[in-house]
Parts: sequence; C-alpha cells; structure tokens
Amino acid sequence: MVDIGIEPYREITFDADGDADPAERAALADLDVTDLVMFSHGWNNTPSVATALYAHFFQPFPGLLAASGAAAAEVRLGYAGIVWPSIRFTDEEIPDFPHTVAADPGPGLDAATVEALKGTFPGRDDTIDQLAALLAQQPDSEDELRHFGELTRDLVAHDDGAAGFGADTLDDGSDGVAALLTQDTLGLCREFILALSDTGMDVEPGPAGPSFSIGDSLKHLWDGAKEVLRQTTYYEMKRRSGKVGQLGLGPLIGELARTKPSMRIHLVGHSQGGRLVAFALKGLPDGARNVKSVTLLEGAFSHYAFAEQLPSGLSGAGALAALQSRVDGPVVSCYSRFDTALGVIYPLASKLACDYQGLLELDRRWWAIGHDGIQSVTPCTELTLAEVLRDGVPDSGCVSVNAEAVVRSGGPPSGAHSDICHPELARVVLAAGRIGCV
Repeated sequence: MVDIGIEPYREITFDADGDADPAERAALADLDVTDLVMFSHGWNNTPSVATALYAHFFQPFPGLLAASGAAAAEVRLGYAGIVWPSIRFTDEEIPDFPHTVAADPGPGLDAATVEALKGTFPGRDDTIDQLAALLAQQPDSEDELRHFGELTRDLVAHDDGAAGFGADTLDDGSDGVAALLTQDTLGLCREFILALSDTGMDVEPGPAGPSFSIGDSLKHLWDGAKEVLRQTTYYEMKRRSGKVGQLGLGPLIGELARTKPSMRIHLVGHSQGGRLVAFALKGLPDGARNVKSVTLLEGAFSHYAFAEQLPSGLSGAGALAALQSRVDGPVVSCYSRFDTALGVIYPLASKLACDYQGLLELDRRWWAIGHDGIQSVTPCTELTLAEVLRDGVPDSGCVSVNAEAVVRSGGPPSGAHSDICHPELARVVLAAGRIGCV
C-alpha cells in the first residue's frame, strides 16, 4: 500500500493496453467507503511524481469535509490515484509543487527524459539516442533537421495499438498524428517556434515569408524541433489516455458497480488525465450508474468532445457526444485563460493533427476544454469559481467553471496548465460530488 499521509488511499496502475494490476484491483474493491475520489494525472508524469501530486492535491480534503457540517458525518471518503504510463520531460515543473524542479538540459534532452522516452517507445532506443544527439549538436543543416523529423515520426509510425483512440471529434476520422507524420519538418519547426514565442518564451521566431534561415543559419529552428518531438509524444499519450480510459478505467468502474453497488465514484482528471477519465464514460457497461461526478482540471482535449453537433461550418460530433448522461451528477470543466499550453500550443497541435482545415492561423474554435470550458453543449451552466464556492454546482449536466482566480501561475510555455493544487479546486470536487455540505 502506498502511504500519502491520507487514508484510506489506494493506487490503481494501468499498462498501455488498459490492463490493471490484479492486486491493486482487489485492494480497491476492498475499500469500505461511501465515496471514492479517483484522480488521474496527465501527460508528462512519472509514477513517483504522480503519487506526490495526489498527496498534495488530496491534502485539504479531510479538513474540508470535517468543516462542512453534520451531513459529512455520514460520509466515509476514500481516495485513489490512477497511474498510467505517460512520459516526463523534466524541463517542465508544477507551480508551487516542491516535488518537481525543472531541469536545465541546455539545448538537448537530459538523461531522465531520454530514459522516459525509451520506456514509452520500447524497441526504439537507437532512434531516441539519435534524436537526443541531434538536439544536443544542433547541426546547421536542412538535411539533418529533416532527418530529425523522420526519426520523430518513426516513434509513432509503428504503433497501431492505440489507433482509434486519438480523435476528440468525429468529423474527419483523424487519429491525432496525420500532419505530424507528413508535414515538412522545417515548416513544423517554424510554426512551433512562433507558438512558443506567443507563450512568452525567449526564442528567435525567424523571418517572415518563405525563408527559414536567419542570415545563413538554420540553428534557431532546433527550439522548434524539440517541440515537434514533445508534441509527437503528446499525441502518443493522447491516444493512450483514451485507450486506458475506455478499455481500462471504464470497465473497472463497471466492476465496482457490480461488486460495490453503494460506492459512489467521483472522477477527477488533470490535463490528459481529464481525457482519460472522460473516455472512461465510453467504457462504462450499460446500466452502471455509480459515477456521481466528473471534474476536469485543465483538460487537454477538445472543448467540443461532448457536443452532439459541431458548430456551423464543421461536420460531425464530439467523440463523447452526450456521454455526460452516463454520469449520475455533473460533468465539471475547470478552465483558465492563463493556461497557455492549452490556449496556444494545443490549437496548433490540433491543426497539425488535422483536427481542422486552417493553414497558418490558429483558430480559437479548437481551444481545449481546459482553456475555455465545454462548448456546443446545451444546456451548459457557466460559473465563476467564486459562484461555485458560494452556491455549489447543478446536480447534473455540463458545467464550465472559470478557475482563473487560482489557476494563474506558471512560466512559459505551459503557463498555468499544472497550477491545480489549490483547496478551492478540492472544494469544487466535493461540490460536484455533493459530498457533505460544501
């Protein structure tokens, strides 16, 4: 059993195919609780960082519940951390989270990130070593930049295991890597440099127009090349989060509905962990009604995911269209405009995954659910964080909560994307689940 200083706590570990550790499944089913909060970390976490994140996020819950009044006396609250195989680029940190300190790998990749990549893409060690060497050397060569793109694409071109789980909207059949696998590397690098510059990073965007060089040099494009690698791994994790949610977590919750019918489940997910818990709704068995709330913290997937019809000019529907009906309670999306990872990088990455047909301009229609909330779902209640803390949330349906009052800290390029460890957000989870009088 993992000890995070809060009891009862269990962890449930999934592999890349959505299979859970049998002993952990049994320990979870043995919990004697009325309510179980299950939290999934996002992309770019190791298991140890995920556990530390859960300890930090769950820390306010016992005190908040104890202070919430007599109704809380009937609540036996349990906690579960969902651990799934993601990757960690160690040059990103979680604001106000002492267990993570950003590394400074210089122009290349630090050793920990290289090892994380090798664990994520088994059998591709040679490819990853070549990528790391190129990022460290930054050769001033168009051919080497294009070779870097070929190596990056090689990481995901052979992985069909997560195919079918990458699309957030069902309009063009995209599975999330199409343009990253086909677009010219130099153009990709420049587009990501421009996006990084928009987040406030000190990068040289280069000249406008057809030329890629500054003077006679292409070395500035290597900042964009590293982001191409990061976003390629991001899309691998996007597909994996959907697969683990639908094939792993959803059926597990269905099993709890059968063996622990009185246990109320409350799902919480950060970043792509939000995508994971949302896609668990697709994997719930028919008739399972034990999910009582879903809270998405800076969710890194399309704000149209729950839409039954995409807005004018777009065809199809969201990949999770109307699945909020499988929750016996609300689906709450906390968002913040200070999350530049979702407001700048995510729309560009969506474009490069053929999620829309624009060319060079970013399109705000394709912001993430963690940047402006749930879109094209009627009804969807819009609230500020202060309103939620004062009045709670509706008992059902979709709810978008502007959480920028607390989700606001963090430097470029991600901004406030990981600024989620706040008592106020713990109170949102309790309010969404109607756990005590909060």
